[in-house]
Amino acid sequence: MQKWIRLMCATTAAVAIASPVVLAHHSAAAYDTQKEVTVNGVVKSYRFANPHVQLLVDVRKEDGSVVTMDVEAGAASVLNGLGFTKDALKVGDLVTISGNPNRTNATAMLGRDLYKKPDGTYLPLNISSKSVYEAKVNATASSIAGTWFSPMRSFTGVMGAVNRAPVTDKGKAAKATADPRLSSQKDCIPIGEPTVVVYPVATSIDVQKEKVIIKTDWMETERTVYLDGRKHPAPTQTFLHGHSVGRWDGKALVVETTNFKEHPSGLTTTLPSSIEKKLVERFELGDDGKTLKYSGTVEDPVYLASPGQFSAQLEYRPGMPFSNQKCDVQIARQFLKDIDAQSRAR
Repeated sequence: MQKWIRLMCATTAAVAIASPVVLAHHSAAAYDTQKEVTVNGVVKSYRFANPHVQLLVDVRKEDGSVVTMDVEAGAASVLNGLGFTKDALKVGDLVTISGNPNRTNATAMLGRDLYKKPDGTYLPLNISSKSVYEAKVNATASSIAGTWFSPMRSFTGVMGAVNRAPVTDKGKAAKATADPRLSSQKDCIPIGEPTVVVYPVATSIDVQKEKVIIKTDWMETERTVYLDGRKHPAPTQTFLHGHSVGRWDGKALVVETTNFKEHPSGLTTTLPSSIEKKLVERFELGDDGKTLKYSGTVEDPVYLASPGQFSAQLEYRPGMPFSNQKCDVQIARQFLKDIDAQSRAR
């Protein structure tokens, strides 16, 4: 048993995470993503929260002493969508965790994968980890209503598409001075539409007679799309998620959203948005009944020289629960201390 729970720090090459993935909620700059460490131990503390799940794991070294490893995992909402639910782990569980070491703190790491002992149950710890849900879902949807999940390729695809749109001089200046580690999400303000729609978490669409409610399990994102023929309010009235009106094109929902507030991460983690932002979206059920086709254009003449176009697919996940975890500002800003420590060490 003592041999099993010793700390293993064999350094191996690790797959570097693509920039948009790393920046999903903050930068992983405090961790060396080119190296991998594996620890075996006992869960001492466990907190299922947004924007990070926090784990403390007691690990016994070869000399018999015990060290506590601080494991930073992904957001509760993200991991919930990958199959790591709030009750999947408890204090006292024996676990094996692999991930990336902190650059300045030998007792901290960025978690990637977790296996519970003794049965080897797998739990994902990161936005880029594999999902434990079955690849195929037998159930099919008859409309856009229901619960949907955006796979990583859709999230990175939309993020990249918006990021590649031509920018104005003001947009260039904003990108040149932006620090993606300091996006609005450190203050528990979600990244703007359309990217938040394809965040890799559960998204529900509730179709009613005169409105459609779209909820994304990320920092309490909720939008109301009005179908009653109303107009947008005066430009002086602005909202975090804008004001949305919609119409049916057959079974597809077409949504126009204006009246956005100024947002430091309204377009991407490195590109803000202005009150002139306008978004047109199309939600359409795929022919197989298992996918939701999401596409559209986003305009913002203050920061974008021409509209950005995007398209993605979400997967039908009936019964996938919401994590219902609010964002914790203290946890959201914890990584800033790690970055400061790294800067002082240089």
